[in-house]
Amino acid sequence: MHPAPSVIIFSTLSGAGFGLLFFLGLGFPVVVGWVAFVFYLIAYLLAVGGLLSAVFHLKNKKNAWRSYSQWRTSWLSREGWAAVAALVVMGLYAFLQVFFAVTIPPLGWLGAALSLATVFTTSMIYAQLRAVPRWNQPATPAVFLTASLAAGALLSANVTLAIVLLILLGLVVGFHWWKGDRRFAEAGSTIESATRLNGRVALWEKPHTGENYLTREMVYQIARKHAVKLRVIAMLLMVVIPVIALLIFGPHHVPAAIAVLSHLAGIAVQRWLFFAEAEHVVGLYYGAHGNVLANSAERTPG
Repeated sequence: MHPAPSVIIFSTLSGAGFGLLFFLGLGFPVVVGWVAFVFYLIAYLLAVGGLLSAVFHLKNKKNAWRSYSQWRTSWLSREGWAAVAALVVMGLYAFLQVFFAVTIPPLGWLGAALSLATVFTTSMIYAQLRAVPRWNQPATPAVFLTASLAAGALLSANVTLAIVLLILLGLVVGFHWWKGDRRFAEAGSTIESATRLNGRVALWEKPHTGENYLTREMVYQIARKHAVKLRVIAMLLMVVIPVIALLIFGPHHVPAAIAVLSHLAGIAVQRWLFFAEAEHVVGLYYGAHGNVLANSAERTPG
């Protein structure tokens, strides 16, 4: 699928912001006064800034509010409600800490749970899509949640926990890539199942002589050699460099800032790949997934 910059910015920044709110809500660290103000300012800039960037991906931005009415069936709607609830609860929690030096743990715990729930609802927007087999797997929510927690631990200066979560993130993302490369074949979608025709079906001519919305957005493909390079870059930036910086220099300001910036850059690359490598089943009508199926068949025993 075609990677939209606004969605990449949204998922990268908002995940980090809600991850920081999660740790602040749990009291890691407990902060008050101006220190609390700085922590919450960073968290809200990331979370709200990320959410606002997602609005630019909408065609009719003025109708965004209508999504809140579909919470029974839409994970996008649930994400909106969870985000508002988390920001309101954590806003009250932050207000008391900043201006009155008062910490109410149960309020923080509720805000932390809502913050993590927001990240989960974001991940389920993609994980529940059967039309994109690479996303339709349990590892997708795991990637979003682990990335959010790792960024939150980094931003909240929980160094030891950050190192553990970063290593875990590397393992989860690696598994997501490995499993994702096999998901299209495992899903069993073929040109025959798409057209419901018996026998072997081959594409004689594409449905359109030129590009359309589907070919631009849903049938975007990235060369395998470029994907491998970007995977290496993503892993180096989001895991290896931050872990090395923390192990060698500890929680000092400059190395910590380098670790955070490197991590966010790596997450942005990982999210770009998340969309660029996603094979939508509609591509079968355009002959787009022949190589995907062939490569998967070569890797699958029997």
